[in-house]
Amino acid sequence: MNRFFKLTEQGTTVKTEIAAGFTTFLTMSYIIIVNPAILTAAGIPANQVFMATIISAVIASGWMGLVANYPIAIAPGLGLNAYFVSVVASGVDYKTAFSSVFIAGVIFLLLSLTSFREKLILSIPESLKSAISAGIGLFIAFVGLRLSSVIVADPVNLVKLGDLHSPGVLLTLFGLMLTVVLLLLNVPGAIFVSMVIIALVAFATGQITFDGFVSLPKLGNQLMITNPLKPFKDIVDHSLYGAVLSFLLITIFDTTGTMIGVAKRAGLMKDGNLPRAKQALFADALGTTVGSIFGTSPTTAYIESGTGVAVGGRTGLTALVVAFLFFLSSFFYPVVSVLSSVPAITSPALIIVGSMMIGEAANINWDDFSEAFPAFLVIIAMPLTSSIATGLALGFMTYPITKFITKQSKDVHPLIYLFAVLFFIQLFLLGGH
Repeated sequence: MNRFFKLTEQGTTVKTEIAAGFTTFLTMSYIIIVNPAILTAAGIPANQVFMATIISAVIASGWMGLVANYPIAIAPGLGLNAYFVSVVASGVDYKTAFSSVFIAGVIFLLLSLTSFREKLILSIPESLKSAISAGIGLFIAFVGLRLSSVIVADPVNLVKLGDLHSPGVLLTLFGLMLTVVLLLLNVPGAIFVSMVIIALVAFATGQITFDGFVSLPKLGNQLMITNPLKPFKDIVDHSLYGAVLSFLLITIFDTTGTMIGVAKRAGLMKDGNLPRAKQALFADALGTTVGSIFGTSPTTAYIESGTGVAVGGRTGLTALVVAFLFFLSSFFYPVVSVLSSVPAITSPALIIVGSMMIGEAANINWDDFSEAFPAFLVIIAMPLTSSIATGLALGFMTYPITKFITKQSKDVHPLIYLFAVLFFIQLFLLGGH
């Protein structure tokens, strides 16, 4: 094991790596509960999402550990699952929507075998990269507020504050403040710990009941993709080009940025480069493709991996421990099914993670309006239209225009013009999804 993972070379031990794996798992395990809570809104059976979440996390994190040898965990990402629900809400059934995830995953796999992915990342302006993260943060925070009825529909103003006397709303607000306190006190696995405490309060107040705790894993009723050619037909028949492009772009930016950030923190970058980059980038592409077959939205590298690095994780053994713990979680569906059905338990996690992601807006140059305005459109459009794709489209279409007006067209990468045209076609000619 020492030789395979190069533990001595990286200055770590088996004990340290196991501790790092447990730490990372605890900080990201909320996705096991939150993902079914969100995707069941698209009509997908909860058990199907639960098992798909675990399978994709085990495969992707396992690949990251065994092949890439990095302490970076991968699982279905927040924001992308909410966007998936919006694609279904646009008028397609969830199986058809999974076709767009599958195609994005296949393209992702192919791109991960080339250097195009790295070139693509370099071509996107930093302001738009930051705006994408911030916009998704607002989007998922709004989803959390809406699911918990802290924010409700209003015929005049579209939304308004919910009933603060409602037990569910009160429990959500309690959970939100509890999570904030635990995070400020640097409690390990703060989000997970707060969810456990919220669940205990919900149980004590009669808002939830448990019929069991452990059961043998069941894969669900059906696979989402059985014929690899059908997804291509679905994309054409339902004009889901925009959904494919959105899933692809977001996962590329999100995962690559996270991997670089965690690798920097762990001291694993070599002269500014990420060794074994293709093997690492292949992991989330594999997780996305496999996840779409079983029934979950795209996977991404988790920034929570930084918590494992903070306690000494330096090799793929950390990621392998995370994969194993996800596997063990598959035996606890009775508990997860109850917890994911109560918005007050899952919504605080969405709101908190959203608040963390909005911090990326600080990296936007707000003094340069040619940078600031396209970024602003990305951030404001995502939550207001309930569509990550629309936010991306408006930002990428506007950026070349503001740069042309300010005579900075030469600073715009050719790929940005290509994306602008693709998004224009998707939004104005194909009806957008």
